[in-house]
Amino acid sequence: MPTVDDVALAAGVSRQTVSNVLNSPGIVRETTRERVLEAIDRLGYRPHASARRLRTRKSATIGVRIDPWRDGISGAVLDRFLHKLTEHADARGLRVMVFSADGPDDELARIRRLREGSDVDAFVLTATTHGDERIRALTEQGVPFVAFGRPWDPETRAIAHRWVDVDGRTGVADTVRHLREQGAQRVAWIGWPHGSGTGDERRAGWEAECALDRDARTRLARHTVDGVTEGSRAASELLALAEPPDAIVCASDSLALGAMIAARTAGLPALPIVGFDDTPVAAAVGLSSVEQPLDDVVAAALDLLFGEAGDDVRPNPSSDEEPANRLLAPRLVERRPGHLALDAIPGT
Repeated sequence: MPTVDDVALAAGVSRQTVSNVLNSPGIVRETTRERVLEAIDRLGYRPHASARRLRTRKSATIGVRIDPWRDGISGAVLDRFLHKLTEHADARGLRVMVFSADGPDDELARIRRLREGSDVDAFVLTATTHGDERIRALTEQGVPFVAFGRPWDPETRAIAHRWVDVDGRTGVADTVRHLREQGAQRVAWIGWPHGSGTGDERRAGWEAECALDRDARTRLARHTVDGVTEGSRAASELLALAEPPDAIVCASDSLALGAMIAARTAGLPALPIVGFDDTPVAAAVGLSSVEQPLDDVVAAALDLLFGEAGDDVRPNPSSDEEPANRLLAPRLVERRPGHLALDAIPGT
């Protein structure tokens, strides 16, 4: 196994220079740093993580809470996010520690214990909400973090903090526009109850592009808790209308799968239905869905937290002057040739 001495010899530098490249790259000239990094890659050198943690007094660990198990469909998004986070963190020589918690208060208590034990350097928050108390608490305590999810209320937006999110409004709006370009005139919406920041944002995309008046929007929208059964029930109500929808867009793949079942039961297997999150279930059943760019989300989150390279945690931003957020665009993933074409539906 190659050592620091091997890297130094191959790069024509001292052991200290190699150490500086690994631990404080900013103090090394770019040409020298690139020569050392090339030698590291060529030799396959891996720093001894445990010794490095003792020397730098850093755990090189990111903490993230795992949500309670749900229906296995919507929960797949966080599962994929954690896998991507682990892969990207490993490329930086970082580790990921997952922990469970029963609500925000318990999550904050566990974060405090992990910090007191020097087990974790920084945290990733997920599933941000209106008035998210975690953001204020961690900011006041000086705990480094980045949120996967934007602030949803004016008070939380006023707190300088780092966040990454996916532009659900744009993703849904683009999807509805695409359906209308294909000939749809009555694109319905199945979403979550009002008050969900993410759900309200996605519904806003539907409202912006559905080209329906207020009464029609009321008739062609349903709101329910997330789930396949709930999606099927909502879609059945829509399809029983005197003027049923000729396409349905949903806030999640769980709801969309339920809508697909309802459409097939109603004898409309070709009815265009689009979900959100592009889960493995969507791919398995041929459901079109809006995909969140999780690789880009994770890369942006780590860049905000650690900089473009390295593993030195940046302190929380002290003002709004520092670029501290990224809003990323999703994309529509169409499945089955002609799945979004409407000419196969009787009466269109």
